[in-house]
Amino acid sequence: MQLLLGLDAGTTALKVALFDAKGQLLGVSTQEYALETPQINYVEVDAEVYWQAFKSGLAEIRQNYEIRPEDEIALAISAQGETLICIDKTGRALRKAIVWMDNRAVDEAKAMEQHFGNAVCYKVTGQVSFEPCWPAPKILWIKNHEPEVFEHTDRFLLLEDYLIYRMTGSFNTEGSLVCSSVYWDILNKCYWKEMLEFIGISEYQLAEVVESATVVDEILDEVREELGFPCKVTVSTGALDQVAGAIGAGNIREGMFSETIGAALAICAPVSRPVFDPNQKMPLHYFALPDTYMIHTFTTGGMTLRWFRDKFCADEMAVENSGGGDAYDLISKEVEKIAPGCDGLVMLPHLSGSLAPDVNAKAKGVWFGFSLNHTKPHFARAIMESLAFILRRNLEALKDMGISVKEVRSLGGGSKSRVWNQIKADANDITLVTVQSKEAACLGAAILAGTATGVFESVEDAVENMIKVKDQYQAQSELKAIYDKNYEMYCKLFQDLTECFDRTV
Repeated sequence: MQLLLGLDAGTTALKVALFDAKGQLLGVSTQEYALETPQINYVEVDAEVYWQAFKSGLAEIRQNYEIRPEDEIALAISAQGETLICIDKTGRALRKAIVWMDNRAVDEAKAMEQHFGNAVCYKVTGQVSFEPCWPAPKILWIKNHEPEVFEHTDRFLLLEDYLIYRMTGSFNTEGSLVCSSVYWDILNKCYWKEMLEFIGISEYQLAEVVESATVVDEILDEVREELGFPCKVTVSTGALDQVAGAIGAGNIREGMFSETIGAALAICAPVSRPVFDPNQKMPLHYFALPDTYMIHTFTTGGMTLRWFRDKFCADEMAVENSGGGDAYDLISKEVEKIAPGCDGLVMLPHLSGSLAPDVNAKAKGVWFGFSLNHTKPHFARAIMESLAFILRRNLEALKDMGISVKEVRSLGGGSKSRVWNQIKADANDITLVTVQSKEAACLGAAILAGTATGVFESVEDAVENMIKVKDQYQAQSELKAIYDKNYEMYCKLFQDLTECFDRTV
């Protein structure tokens, strides 16, 4: 039997999902892991944590679904972007992975800006500015602060590259992942020689770039035994998690738009040609279909609700741990009791900086306007509304670029909350659509794996037959004035607090 295995290596959890060739979900496992924050702006994870999470997730699936020797598995990865892993000649990680949201490389990003200029950065890489979260500044930071690690690093890998290497021994990556490294030329589809010279590395030290849905190799025999696969496993290139999620939600054509709220809030708008923002605010990324692109932005604000759950919702988590229901569902039920607009409470959810279209690595989280009348559910709703406002900022930026969005699809953890979906529809005056697949990123990776191995004729063919709409949320016009008022305050707060962010230690 032909099976499709999609991995979604996210910021705080790795999901493993098994599908048949018709897209039916046969098994899924989620393995959470903690982020290490040794100091402000530092975010790390031991590279081995990702591999062990994959092993544990796969073992859990195999407990519930029998994979037989005669089966064939096609595997691809949906991976978080910008997370950097340094390995030596033996494949050993020389330090902990520097996670995408890590902002330690501020000085290095400034040095790149001074040397190249942000206009050149945008023209060559599609990224609007040099930011400390990009892999190129991270590599330069390692060179400046950890010279022994830099000297002994044989390969600088992104997370998908690393997992492919662990499985096959090959060094491959793909455009949707590497395009935000700021050392890849997005139009010529090659590494940016001048940047590699600036940071002092060679092209050999980076993975070879191929298209998404390209077969890399069969899994190594010793790895197949380690993971407990009894059958043939073919590994293919996948995509950036947000690209895989867009595919898993059926968002593969110009005029469509998908938003994901998980550890990050991300938006994806496919375009059939390279489109650069004249205001230089919206990044251009490479898509998973050959020679197609997408406008894609994200912000760390997406993990704000998880932070709120972990820090302030011990009672809800205790109920979940005792089998009484999901903590997020319990939070959502309380949010439903609060009127739209949160009685004037507005939040900026930038717990680890802000990205396009409002780039500020120093931005922080803010609650504004609370009084004695506000309760914990008010604060939870303010988080949900603030993420809806970030979505609105991105939709407005796309409109300024002449990109008309006709349909918005929602996926990720945030799409499971009906009240949050309605908030997003109301705050943006749009119709929001969710899809039946609960594991869109894993499904998108599985579709790419199936396309690479010939299970599907094309990604478009797979999407047409496998993606089904679940619910639609219509905007309630009577709430427009309330959300417009709070949105105006959100934008003013972000602008007026810039000096305060700059003064933050």
